[in-house]
Amino acid sequence: MQEKWIPGCRKLALGLIIASLGVCPLAMAKSPVPVPAKTAASATVRPAGSGQAAVQTTPAGQMPAGQAAVQAGQVAADGTAVPEIVQPQIPAMVGVQVPGYYRVKVGQFEVTALFDGTLDFHSELLKNMDKAAIDKALSHHYGRATGIQSPINAYLVHTGDHLVLIDAGAGKLFSEDRQGRILANLKAAGYQPEQVDIVIMTHLHGDHTGGLSDMEGRAVFPNATVYANRMENEYWLSEQQAAAAPVERQIFFKMARESAVPYLMTEKWKAIEGGAEIVPGIRAVAAYGHTPGHTAFEITSDGQSLLVWGDIVHSHVIQFSHPEVAIEYDSDAVAAVRTRQALLKDVAAKREMVAGMHLPFPGLGYVVAEGNGKYTWIPVEYQ
Repeated sequence: MQEKWIPGCRKLALGLIIASLGVCPLAMAKSPVPVPAKTAASATVRPAGSGQAAVQTTPAGQMPAGQAAVQAGQVAADGTAVPEIVQPQIPAMVGVQVPGYYRVKVGQFEVTALFDGTLDFHSELLKNMDKAAIDKALSHHYGRATGIQSPINAYLVHTGDHLVLIDAGAGKLFSEDRQGRILANLKAAGYQPEQVDIVIMTHLHGDHTGGLSDMEGRAVFPNATVYANRMENEYWLSEQQAAAAPVERQIFFKMARESAVPYLMTEKWKAIEGGAEIVPGIRAVAAYGHTPGHTAFEITSDGQSLLVWGDIVHSHVIQFSHPEVAIEYDSDAVAAVRTRQALLKDVAAKREMVAGMHLPFPGLGYVVAEGNGKYTWIPVEYQ
């Protein structure tokens, strides 16, 4: 009796194990079974020689012996089609950067930062601070004290009634490929140069005026009137001032005059004074020192404001924490330092957004006072 009962138990146990695995013995013998391609392991059940059921594992991607795999595109045992696996075609790398523009709202006005390119920045240009201390600060920020780039930015202000460009970048004055991207980025931002009706200049250094005209001397913004501070015009556009300047600096006068010529010839170059309102909501702010007539522009709409301050800061790593540091290009270093200290104090107290032509693109952010005449730069976050 016991001997007859034991084989029956063995058959019953084997049947229960097979049922628990969801496998029909008849299907195993006669029908192909689809097996997922990426399972960790599959299991095959067989009677063990000891009379107990044994489980044999099969490596992933392989079928147990005696079973046939179902290929993609075939029909599985249950009648469902196995989908084709399509491998994506990987495209070539794009190889170019995205367009350099960024928008912010100032009340009802829309301000678009435009990236023109970069210049090499050399720490020996900075004055009034020990060079070893300057290099240490630069190395702490960049990981090196040489090979640093200085960005060139411009700003397009849409007031609703006017399209106002503040500075025009370097154009091709210094390089064929490192600067001169204002025009392409302006178009990428949705505008055409013919739509710009006003250009206002913070000052007349070549990295701000070069984009006003092309290499053939034609106006890049043919329908615009250009406004620059009167003292700036009287200095940089004067042949007498150029002749009296050191020989190595005379090239800067030549750049300013050549950029201005197509607008001067059509009487579209106008002089302004500090405090002048260019259009409703854009006011000139005297910021003299870096150049004789260096000018910032305050944009105001619906209680919000933005100060586009030109070249108040050339090195954000050094000059926020050390506003007393001047740069070789300052026409009047003492006045430039005094102006920087005053503006930093003012915008920090008012929590006013600022835009700078040599701050990391898009050059927009806030200044925080840290005490003892030191400040921190807080750039805007992408929105």
